Amino acid sequence: MSKTLKIAVIGGGSSYTPELVEGILNRKDELPVSELWLVDIEDGRRKLEIVEALTKRMVKKSGLNIKVFATLNRREAINAADFVITQFRVGGLKAREKDELIPLKYDVIGQETTGPGGFAKAMRTIPVILDICREIEDLAPNAWLVNFTNPAGIITEAVKTHSKVKVLGLCNVPLCTKMDIAKLLKVDSKRVEADFVGLNHMNYITNVYLDGHSILDEIIKKYNKPEYREQVEAISDIVWDIDFIKSLGMLTSPYHRYYYITKTMLEEEKESVRTNGSRAMQVQRLEKSLFELYKDENLNVKPKELEGRGGAYYSDAAISLISAIHNDKNEIHTINVLNNGTITNVASDAVIEANCIVGRNGAEPIHIGAAHTKIAGLINYVKSYEKLTIKAAVSGSYHDALMAINANPLVNEYADAKAILDELLIAHKPYLDYVKE
Repeated sequence: MSKTLKIAVIGGGSSYTPELVEGILNRKDELPVSELWLVDIEDGRRKLEIVEALTKRMVKKSGLNIKVFATLNRREAINAADFVITQFRVGGLKAREKDELIPLKYDVIGQETTGPGGFAKAMRTIPVILDICREIEDLAPNAWLVNFTNPAGIITEAVKTHSKVKVLGLCNVPLCTKMDIAKLLKVDSKRVEADFVGLNHMNYITNVYLDGHSILDEIIKKYNKPEYREQVEAISDIVWDIDFIKSLGMLTSPYHRYYYITKTMLEEEKESVRTNGSRAMQVQRLEKSLFELYKDENLNVKPKELEGRGGAYYSDAAISLISAIHNDKNEIHTINVLNNGTITNVASDAVIEANCIVGRNGAEPIHIGAAHTKIAGLINYVKSYEKLTIKAAVSGSYHDALMAINANPLVNEYADAKAILDELLIAHKPYLDYVKE
C-alpha cells in the first residue's frame, strides 16, 4: 500500500479552498491523503473556521477517512508534510484594492499581478514566502511546495533563487485556455493540447493541437466570425483585431491586453471603478456572498458560485499536479519552472511558464528553443522587471525598489514610478516597512 499523504494549505481560509478539497476527493483512487491541514493567520480566523466546517462536511459526504485540521500554527501544519500549497494574499483584498486604485491616480494600469499593483503584491509576499520556505527546510525538507500565490512567476523565482525548497509554480490560466479552446471546438478537452512560450501572465500559445494535429490556423480564422465571438473572447478576455492576430501568428494570454491595448484598458478600469468598483471591490462582495453560502450546514459540496471568483479549474491544475508527482505519471503540465535553457533567448536562471513532463522527480521542461523576435523583447522586458523586484524584496533597499517599479513596462514615466512607489509604501506600511533608504 502506498504511503499516505499529509497536505498543508497556507491560506486555508481562502474562498478557493473548496476547489482544492473537491480536487482531492475526486482523486481518491490515486491520492491517499490522510491529513489535510488548513493554515491561516489571526485576521483570517473566522473564515478559516467556516472553511474548515465546510471541508469536513465535504469529506464526510465522500466517505473518505481524511482528517481535517485548521490551525493558526504554520509550523505545526508544515511539520512532516508531503506537499505544501500556498494560496495566500498578504494584506487581504483591502491591500489588493489599494494596489488597483493608487496607480490609476497617475494614469497607470492598476491590476493585481501586472504593473505597480503586481509589484506591490510581490514586495509584500516575497518576505513571507521565504519565511515559509525556511520552515519547510527545517520541518519538511522533502516536501514539494506548490505555489498558487500571485504573482506566481515572481514568487516561484524568489523561492528558486533564495531557498532550497522543491517548488513548482502554478496558474490556472493555461488550463482555462485549453478548456476554452475545447469549448470553441465543441470537443472533449482531453483531445486539446497547446504549446506555451513565455512567463506567468505573459504567455503566448504558439500552437494548438486537436488529436495531435495542428489547428492554430483554424482557430485564428474564427477570430473574425461573429458566431464565434463569445467563445473566442473567453480564450484571451478580448476579441483582438484579426490583423493583429494574423500578424502575431499565435494566441494570447488574457493579460496581454494590458500591454498591447494599454490606453483602452486604462479607460476601462477607470470606468469600472466609477460604476462598479475596482475588481478587488467586486471580489469582496462576491466573497461575502460565498462565505454566507459556506456557512450553510447543509452545504457539503463546492458551490457552483465559486466559479465566479476566478479560480475555475484550480483544483484540476493543483491536485492533478500533485498526483503526477506522487504517482510518477510523467505527464504534461504547464507550470512555472526554472528556464535552464528551455527558451534559449531568456536568461537560464529565470523562471518561465512552459509545458513540462512531471513525475516523481519534479518537472522537466520541454525544450522550446528561441522565442520569436515578435515576443522575445516583451518577455525579456517583463523578466528584467521581475528580477529587479525580487532583488528589491530581498535587499529591502528603497533604491532597488525604485529601479524595479521604474522598470515595469506599464510605467512610462520616472516621476510617476517614484510617486506611486512612495504612496504604495505608505499605504502598505505594515507590510513594507522593511523597505529602507
